[in-house]
Amino acid sequence: MVGFTEIGLAAAMGALATIAGAFEDAESDVGSQSNPNSQVQLAPQMMNFHRYFNKAISGEPVSYMLYGAIAGTVTWVMMTKFGLPFLAAAAVGVGVNALIHMVFATTAHLGRMASAAEFGHPIYLDVVLSHLGPIAGFGGIATFAIVSLAYIQWALLKHPFPLPLLAALWGVTVGAIGSSTGDVHYGAERLYQHYPFGGGVPVAAHGNITRKAETGIRNSMDSVYFCAKFGNPLTGLCFGLVVFFSTWAGLFGQWGAVIAMGLVTLGCLIVSNRVEKKARESYGTYEDVEMDEICDPV
Repeated sequence: MVGFTEIGLAAAMGALATIAGAFEDAESDVGSQSNPNSQVQLAPQMMNFHRYFNKAISGEPVSYMLYGAIAGTVTWVMMTKFGLPFLAAAAVGVGVNALIHMVFATTAHLGRMASAAEFGHPIYLDVVLSHLGPIAGFGGIATFAIVSLAYIQWALLKHPFPLPLLAALWGVTVGAIGSSTGDVHYGAERLYQHYPFGGGVPVAAHGNITRKAETGIRNSMDSVYFCAKFGNPLTGLCFGLVVFFSTWAGLFGQWGAVIAMGLVTLGCLIVSNRVEKKARESYGTYEDVEMDEICDPV
C-alpha cells in the first residue's frame, strides 16, 4: 500500500526536477548555448558585432550529463570515503563542478569569438567577467537539484544504480528537455512576427536580434530576463511533470501512471490550442512591412 512517505518522496522529486529544469534553461540562456545560439553564431558573418556570451560547443544534454556525473561522483566520494553528510558532500560536489563549468565556459566562449576574428569581431573581456557569475550560479542550482534527485533514488528508494550514474542520467534528461522546450521562448517572435507562421528568418536578417535591446546594446542577460518569464518555468514544469509521473509508475502501477499522464497531456493540448486560436484571432498577421524594416526591424 502506498503511504504518505512514498507520496512525499514523489512530490519532492517533482519539485526538485522543476527547479533543475528552470535553472538549467536559464544557465543555457546566459551562455547562448540554448537561446539564441544560431543567431549569435551567424551574426559576425553578417557584420553584426554583438556582446553575447557564446559557449555553444556542445548540446545541453551532453553538457549536463557531464556536470551531473562530476557533481555526483564527488558527492559520492565525499559521503562514502570521508563520511560527510549528504548536504555537505553535495556542496563540495557542486562547488567542484562549478569551477570546471566556468573553465569550460571561458575556453568555449574565447574559442568561439576568436574564430570570428577573421570578420573583425572583438573579444569583450567585460562580457566574459560579467556572465561567468550567473553561469556558475544557475548551473550550480540546477546541478544541486540533479544530485539531490539521484540521492533520493539511491539512498531512500534503493535504486540499484550508483549515485554518479543516476546523476549523469538525470543530467542528460534535463539537458534534453531544456534544449527542446525552452528554445522557442527567447523573444525572436517580436522581431519576426510579421512573417507568416513557419516562414523562417531570411539570410539578410541573421544576427539582427543580437544587436539592439530596448535600452542599449543587447546581451545574454536580456535573453535570460525574457526567458525567466516563460521559457524557464515551462522547462521546469515539463521536467517536473516527467519525473513526478514517472514516480507514479512505482507507486500506483504502470497503468495508473499512463492514465494520469494521458489526462494531463490531453488537458495541455486543449489549453494550448485555445490559447493559440485566441492569439491569432486577436492579433492576426502583420502586413504592409517595408523591406528595410524587415532587414533592420529594431
